[in-house]
Amino acid sequence: MRLDKFLAQCGVGTRKDVRTYIKDGMVKVNGQVITKPEIEINENDDVIEYLDKVVTYTGKVYYMFHKPGGCITARKDAIRKTVFDFFEGINMNGVFHVGRLDKDTEGLLLLTNDGEFEHKLMYPEKHVEKTYFFWALGSLDEEDRKKLESGISIGKGEKLTKPAKIEIDKCEMYKEFEQETCIGEFYKMDSRRYDQPVVSGYLTISEGRKHQVKRMLKAVGCFVIYLKRISIGGLTLDESLEKGQYRLLTEVEIQKALGEV
Repeated sequence: MRLDKFLAQCGVGTRKDVRTYIKDGMVKVNGQVITKPEIEINENDDVIEYLDKVVTYTGKVYYMFHKPGGCITARKDAIRKTVFDFFEGINMNGVFHVGRLDKDTEGLLLLTNDGEFEHKLMYPEKHVEKTYFFWALGSLDEEDRKKLESGISIGKGEKLTKPAKIEIDKCEMYKEFEQETCIGEFYKMDSRRYDQPVVSGYLTISEGRKHQVKRMLKAVGCFVIYLKRISIGGLTLDESLEKGQYRLLTEVEIQKALGEV
C-alpha cells in the first residue's frame, strides 16, 4: 500500500494533508524518515510513525447505520447531533459517511474508510439504485407515475432526472392513514383538513441530487412528510437494528451493495 494512502486510511489526515506531512519529514518507516508519499509499505509488518507516534492500521471497515430523524449527516456540529455521535467509544478515525441523508430522513446510511467503495456507490456513472419509502400529501395517478419513471424536471436549468421506479403502497385520506400508521409522530395535520389525500410508496433512483426524492415528488404535486432509505444496490437495511444502532457489514453484504451478488 502507498504510504500516503495508509496514513489517510488511519485518520492521520486527508490524502493531501499526509503528503505534506511526509514531504516535511514528519513520517518514519521502520525508524527512517521518508519524504516520498508514493513509497510502498507493508501495512501489516512495517512500523509507521507520525510525529514519533506509531500509527496502527485497523484495515477497512464498513458500517450499516440505521439513521434516525433529527440528526445531521456530518462528522461534528457545534449545535446539532450528528450521525458520528452515535459511535461513541468506537475509533472512527478515517471513517466517513457514504453519501448523506437529510436531517429529517431516516434509514440506511453506510460509513467506511474505503474510498474506492464510496466511489463505486455514489458516482452517477455507476448507476447504483437507492430505494426510499415515503409518505406524501397528495396523490399519484398513472400520468404522474409515467413522468417519474421516464424522467422529470425538478429544477430550472437542470437535466431531467434519470428514469426511476415507483411503487404505490397506499392512497387514502389523512384521517384513515393516521389511524393505520405512525404518521402522526412525524407530521401533525390540522384536524379541519383530515380529508387531505395521502399516498405512500417506494421510489427507486440511481442518482444523488440534493433533496432529489422530495423534489421529484413535489414536481408531480406531492409534499413528502416522511422519508426513509431502505436499500442501496442489493443491500437492504437490517430492520433488526433500532434507530441509532449500527453494525459491521458482512463480506456478502459489501458485495450486494456493489451489485456483485
